[in-house]
Amino acid sequence: MVRSPNGLANAVTVLLALVIAVDVFAVYAGLNIHALLGKLLSTTRRELAQGDDLYGLSGTLQLVCTLATAAVFIVWFHRVRVNAEGFARDMCTMNRAWAVGAWFVPIGNLWLPYRFAKEVWDASAQSTADGAWREVSHRRVTAWWTTWIAALAVDRVGASLYKNAETPQALQQATSVVMLSDLLDIAAAALGILFVRKLSRMQQVNPGS
Repeated sequence: MVRSPNGLANAVTVLLALVIAVDVFAVYAGLNIHALLGKLLSTTRRELAQGDDLYGLSGTLQLVCTLATAAVFIVWFHRVRVNAEGFARDMCTMNRAWAVGAWFVPIGNLWLPYRFAKEVWDASAQSTADGAWREVSHRRVTAWWTTWIAALAVDRVGASLYKNAETPQALQQATSVVMLSDLLDIAAAALGILFVRKLSRMQQVNPGS
């Protein structure tokens, strides 16, 4: 049975917008600590501690927002996958359980959700009343997924640099890389909103259908 994904889509949209806001705050906090590290001779311990606290707070907020968004996104992802069977079951080659499981497979989670999303996208393009075959470009799906994976990869590099930094200069470099990952995450969240809204609209059906 096809059920409207709009409620979940709205929730995901709000949460992704919150992710963007928190990432902007993280970039601000990163710029602040980066500047403080660049002028240590004139920076007081109190200023450095405050900058470090602000940076730590931004990281905590990012973690909380990411977990909340991921949970709701996966519920939405499962809903649109179930709906896709009602539009073009033969195009849904992966079991619906992968809507959840694909995100937790080591290494595989770098591409399985993307493959899954493309299947749902293609099947949902067949939701029109006239039954005509339609193909919809994957560019929106690909742009979102590529940017998100890039953000994850850069974040891993930044975290490793930060963990191993032993000098103020090394900390500055690590902070710069982490800020780049934040900027990529902002782009990924914005593209994610476009992906969620478009796919949800593709699954709109006439009342009673």
